[in-house]
Amino acid sequence: MSIQHYEVARYKARHPHLFTEPLEVRVRRYAVWGGFIALFIYCLVAFDFSPTRIFIGVQRLGQVLSFMFPPYIWTSWGEFAPIVEGLLETLAIAFLGTVLGAVIAFPLSFLGAKNINRIPFIRHSTRRGYDIIRAFETLILALIFIRAFGLGPLPGILAMAVSEIGTFAKLFSEAIENTSEKPVDGVKASGGSRFQTIRFGVMPQVSPVIISILLYNFESNVRSGTILGIVGAGGIGFLLSDRIAAYKWDEAWSIIFLIIIMVYIIDWLSAKIRKQIIGEFGGTK
Repeated sequence: MSIQHYEVARYKARHPHLFTEPLEVRVRRYAVWGGFIALFIYCLVAFDFSPTRIFIGVQRLGQVLSFMFPPYIWTSWGEFAPIVEGLLETLAIAFLGTVLGAVIAFPLSFLGAKNINRIPFIRHSTRRGYDIIRAFETLILALIFIRAFGLGPLPGILAMAVSEIGTFAKLFSEAIENTSEKPVDGVKASGGSRFQTIRFGVMPQVSPVIISILLYNFESNVRSGTILGIVGAGGIGFLLSDRIAAYKWDEAWSIIFLIIIMVYIIDWLSAKIRKQIIGEFGGTK
């Protein structure tokens, strides 16, 4: 039995309060939206966000972009060799930082997984440790390590590794927690030890996820590695910063273009690797 439109209109006329939201709900919604709009306007005013400033900035940006074209082309290996060395150094920093962070984070992730670590105090303390590590930005860590170890790629590797420990440990532990208990119960039923339940019950489920996380973060670290070079932690970022400081915008654009190509190639290769490895774990090719 369907209700006709005229019946709905009649009910609305008799009982209008049943078809409107309570006053408390409406006041709360208006307060939230009003606070959001007020905060947005305050930020615009506090940061001197004005149409005139935007217009002038866009004009200056157009001038900077015009200096970048046509891009610079290196005519000798002597000029191009430092650029290649900087790109490879950035790649090495990202690779070593990712690997070191993963090696340290992997065992820590089991301490933070509730289906592995049944002791709440240790588990919660470990997770708070993840949060503390992740609170430090990689750039800040690089500046600290530069003061300790001097300029060069070593501070960049250490900064990236420390930053990745917190990220990897959190992501790995969440992946471990989301595994199914059925394979674990099967290993236990066959007389498997605690280590064997993790090795044969948990790891086959979580390995594809861990590998995917590693490959994605490696791609991300290649991009962030260019920023570390700007503060003196090695890599192509130092050369890019040097060209920008010297107003060699055409050469800076060429370096940026090479960075884009490198990141694209790594992204393409990692996608191929993910597909191959996950296919093997999934039993397909």
